[in-house]
Amino acid sequence: MCPHDPVCPSAEAPDREAARTLACHPEQGWSLLCNGVVLFEDTGELLPGGIVIAPHRPAVGAA
Repeated sequence: MCPHDPVCPSAEAPDREAARTLACHPEQGWSLLCNGVVLFEDTGELLPGGIVIAPHRPAVGAA
């Protein structure tokens, strides 16, 4: 359970990346969020149940 007030979004929530960071390892390219999500620097995610979310970088508009 999240000890923060307000409570961080769950790992299943669409805004799961808004959870607070518990551990940050930029030298390894990942951070652990309060909701158990491992967030990678390429914007990929690993959810607590083992589900992988592919990187989802915003599309860059053509010039």
